Amino acid sequence: MMTCRIAAATLVVLSAAGSGCAAQAAKADRNKETTLVAQGNNGFAVGLYRQLRGQEGNLFFSPYSISAALGMTYAGAKGSTTEQMAQTLCYPTSAEILKRLGMTGEPLTQEQFALAFGQIIKDLNSRGDAGKYELRVANALWGQKDYEFLRAFVQTVEEQYGGKLQELDFVGAVEKARRTINFWVEKQTNDKIKDLIGPGVLDAMTRLVLTNAIYFKGNWASQFKKDRTQDEPFTLIDGSTVQTPMMNQKAQFGYAETDMLQVLEMPYAGEELAMVVLLPKKADGIGELEKALTAENLARWLDGVSSREVIVAMPKFKMTSKFSMESVLRSMGMTDAFSQAADFSGMTGRRDLFISAVIHQAYVDVNEEGTEAAAATAVTMKLTAALPDQTPVFRADHPFVFLIRDKASGSILFLGRVMNPQS
Repeated sequence: MMTCRIAAATLVVLSAAGSGCAAQAAKADRNKETTLVAQGNNGFAVGLYRQLRGQEGNLFFSPYSISAALGMTYAGAKGSTTEQMAQTLCYPTSAEILKRLGMTGEPLTQEQFALAFGQIIKDLNSRGDAGKYELRVANALWGQKDYEFLRAFVQTVEEQYGGKLQELDFVGAVEKARRTINFWVEKQTNDKIKDLIGPGVLDAMTRLVLTNAIYFKGNWASQFKKDRTQDEPFTLIDGSTVQTPMMNQKAQFGYAETDMLQVLEMPYAGEELAMVVLLPKKADGIGELEKALTAENLARWLDGVSSREVIVAMPKFKMTSKFSMESVLRSMGMTDAFSQAADFSGMTGRRDLFISAVIHQAYVDVNEEGTEAAAATAVTMKLTAALPDQTPVFRADHPFVFLIRDKASGSILFLGRVMNPQS
C-alpha cells in the first residue's frame, strides 16, 4: 500500500512513516517497562517463597496478587516508605534494585511503574477474554465514606489498575462493610476464595481497603485420560508413602534437566500460559531444590526448556492456603508501612494512614482436564496514631515445586509446593 502511493503522496507517506516509527518506539519502551516489572515481580515471588518455605506441608500462593494489591498501595507512598516497599517487593524503581536482580535498563518512576503494571493487567484480561481459558484480574478500592483521598491517587489506581473507589462505612457499619468486600472477592474468584477478611480485621479506625483477586481456569493443551489415572505411592519427605491418584500420559512437553532436578512445562490450551514443575531427582531433595531456587536460577532452568516427548506421571491435588503477610513483609525489610512512621501522603495529602493488615488466600485444583486456581489479597489501612537420548520419564511421585506462569510477559501468577497431595 505504501509503495503504490509513494509518488502521489510523498509527504503523507513520510509523515505516516514518522508516526509509525514513533508509535513503534513507544511500544518498545512499554515492552521494556513491562518486562522490568514482570522480572521484578518474579524476584519478589522467589524471595517470598524462600520466606514461606519453612512452614510445614503444602504451600500455594499468588505472588502476582500480592504484588498487585501492594502496587496500588505503592501508588500513594512517599519518602522512605516508598523505598522500603520497592526494595521488599522488587519494584524496578531504583538502580540498586535493577542491579540486585541482574536486570538492565533505566529505573522506572512511580508513574511509569503503575503504567507498566497496569499494562500487564490489561494484557492478561484481554487474553482471558479471548476464550481459550478463563483468566481474570480484578482490583478495587474500598474507602471510608466522606473521607477525602487525593484525586491523583484515585485516578492512578482506577486508570492503571482498574480499581474503582467504592465508599463503605467502616465507622458505623463495619460488619456490613466486611461482608461487602468478601462478597466481591467471592464473585471475582468464582466462589473459590471465601471469607478473606475475617471478623475483627476491620474496625472504626479503618479508612481504606485495597483488594486484588485473580482467577484462572484452563484445560491442558494435552489432557490426561481419566482411565489412565490410578492410585500409586507418593513418597513423603520422611520416606513413608501415601497412595494417591496419579495421572499418566506420553506427549510433547517442554523439558529440561540438570544434575539436581527435572523441569517440565505443561502448556494450557492456547499455549499462552503453562504450569512448570520443578522435580528434584532425589526423593528427599526438596530442601536442596528450595535452597537453589533463586530468580536467576529459575530463569536459567526455564531457558533450558525445549520441546520433546516425555512420559509424565503427575498426582491430582487440591489445596487452599491463607496467610497474614505482615510479619513476612516486615522481615523482608518493609517496616515503616506497618508503623506510625508510614508515609502514604500520596493518598490523602497527610501522613495519617498505615497498613494494618495484608491478608492473602489462594486455591488450586489440578486434575486430568486442567487447572483451576484463584487467589485474593486485601491490604487494610488504618489511621495512625543436557538432555538424554531416551524418552525422559518425569515421575512426580515425591515432593516438588510448581508454578503457573504467563509465557507472554514471563510473570509468575501462582507458585507452590506439593509435599503430600492427599493432605
